[in-house]
Amino acid sequence: MKEVINYILDLGPEVFLPSIMIIVGLIVRMKFPTAFSSALTLGAAFLGMNVVINFLFDTVGPASEAFVNNTGLQLNALDLGWPPNSAIAWAWPYAFLMFPIQIIINLVMLGFNKTNCLNLDLWNVWNKIFTAVIVTGITNSLVMGFVVASIEVVLELKNADLTQKQIQRMTGIPGIALPHAMALTAVVLAPLNRLLDFIPGIKNVELDAESLKEKLGIFGENHVVGFIIGIFIALFAKYDLKSTLALGVQAATALTLFPMVSTLFMKALAPISEAAGEFMKRRFPGKEIYIGLDWPFLAGHAEVWVTCILLVPVTLLMAVALPGNGTLPFGGILNICFAATALIVCNKNLARMLILGIIATPLYLYVATAFAPHITNLARQVGTIDLPANQMITWNGMEAPEFRYVFSRAANIINGDILGIVLLAGYIVLYIWYYKYMKAREEAAAKELGLSQNNSLLA
Repeated sequence: MKEVINYILDLGPEVFLPSIMIIVGLIVRMKFPTAFSSALTLGAAFLGMNVVINFLFDTVGPASEAFVNNTGLQLNALDLGWPPNSAIAWAWPYAFLMFPIQIIINLVMLGFNKTNCLNLDLWNVWNKIFTAVIVTGITNSLVMGFVVASIEVVLELKNADLTQKQIQRMTGIPGIALPHAMALTAVVLAPLNRLLDFIPGIKNVELDAESLKEKLGIFGENHVVGFIIGIFIALFAKYDLKSTLALGVQAATALTLFPMVSTLFMKALAPISEAAGEFMKRRFPGKEIYIGLDWPFLAGHAEVWVTCILLVPVTLLMAVALPGNGTLPFGGILNICFAATALIVCNKNLARMLILGIIATPLYLYVATAFAPHITNLARQVGTIDLPANQMITWNGMEAPEFRYVFSRAANIINGDILGIVLLAGYIVLYIWYYKYMKAREEAAAKELGLSQNNSLLA
């Protein structure tokens, strides 16, 4: 069973997810040519977005590393980003159990009308596996690992319900949602965003990519913004003139291609979403079902990438200045997990996204530092990464760092960690506020879209 699952996942999301979408399309009575075309377009969208993202990583990443080398930083936990950590998760002996757990939880919640999201993003089940791995490593309890991972599944689905209409308003794509771990950080970002509503000089500032173009002319165009930011990063890295100009053009290219590739998601998802909606209406009158997908359908918004790139120097400077930080940012230096979540919370307000990014950056660095010994030990145990004797690894830009930290500490109550219960109580209070706040925003977005809101899920 484990070998079969690993084989399927090794196909990659650009093959795995379209395959699932074809099956779903046929189930909801799409004609095969239409289902195949939509699924293939979705695969092209994912692969195209990954190509551009990797291109950006390959160009900005070395510049970030050069800046770190120039400062002579002595930080002992190297941030390797998500790929090595996903390898650690998949190599865990109990990883395959998370698939049926997530699917069963989703179906039970759908059946009892506790969510409207059918999560097809099974590729990112590895996020829940990673949570189970971390919690098990900290608590020495396999049961606690799967309990916390199951809680994450539930909260992801509930959060998809709380943001679906806001995402539809933003993207123009109906019938999709974001049941991703990264979006749980909104529990922390939303109250911070609300506080900005009371600060003079900030509360009325509205700045997104479109308004930036209007205010700055060509200097607000994606390719020009990318060029300027690339030059800025290259100067930090002390590149020569040739390399500086090259990085500027490379960053400009990335920001130009992102919105182009993102249109493929709309082209791919609209037919499947419409067919699925009609299918569910016939069988469940009055019940709205939407499809849960991975985050790249949000990647066409320039605000995500402007925020990611501008926070690179902020992250590096904080890594140097923050007392107690041991994380050397590298693989996760472009913090998509923050930026994509902030895009939703701030409703594309670039100014607020940057402010929240500055405030939230220490959270990512400190959690990465706290988890570094555990991630390093797990990497050595599963043998997926050959580490030097004195080298620690970690993951800056981790999805939902606050959730994983709080719940791993709370689960460790079995070993006498009392502080974890205090942190959990604080998280629950914050989540209750967040739930009410996002419920109101979701209802407002539904009215703006002229759609009816399913109040039974948000009661």
